[in-house]
Amino acid sequence: MESLVQHHLTCSDGNNRNSSSFFAIFAKKYEVVNWKSKMAQKHADLFAAMGARLTIARSEVGISQAAMAEAIGVSPRAYHSYEKGQRGIPVEALIAMGERFEVDVPWLLLGTNAIRAGHDFNALKEIESSLDQHLNAEGIKIKSEKRGAIVARWYESHVKGREVTDDDVHTWIELVRE
Repeated sequence: MESLVQHHLTCSDGNNRNSSSFFAIFAKKYEVVNWKSKMAQKHADLFAAMGARLTIARSEVGISQAAMAEAIGVSPRAYHSYEKGQRGIPVEALIAMGERFEVDVPWLLLGTNAIRAGHDFNALKEIESSLDQHLNAEGIKIKSEKRGAIVARWYESHVKGREVTDDDVHTWIELVRE
């Protein structure tokens, strides 16, 4: 919504000896933005995406949430909240995961954003297309950040020369479904 607003402006030299006045018309745009809410939603989306990637990584390592929590030095309750996307995981815990289980920490943090120039973007597009076809054929709906976690894991497997089977894809989908 936009309207025109007339303002009377006065400029002075600081000592109020010399001043001049004029009218100006400004376009006033009304937009109500709850920045606190916007930032909270952005964090929630980031945490949900990272949680999906944590779930996939832990599953690939083959251990329970409690075992992962103990291995990286956090409580089982805290680790559960990381996988559910309810809060961010501490850097120390990420480093411990990377060192103990050879988990790709940049992927955990950034997902597909960790993919840099020089990577095979055609393969990435094919992977996204294959996943979308599978999800549509099965009538499965998942949030975009969780879809991104699956695409990123699939692409990482492709880059490392590991074959991704239908069972792998089904497992990843089941891990991130709510």
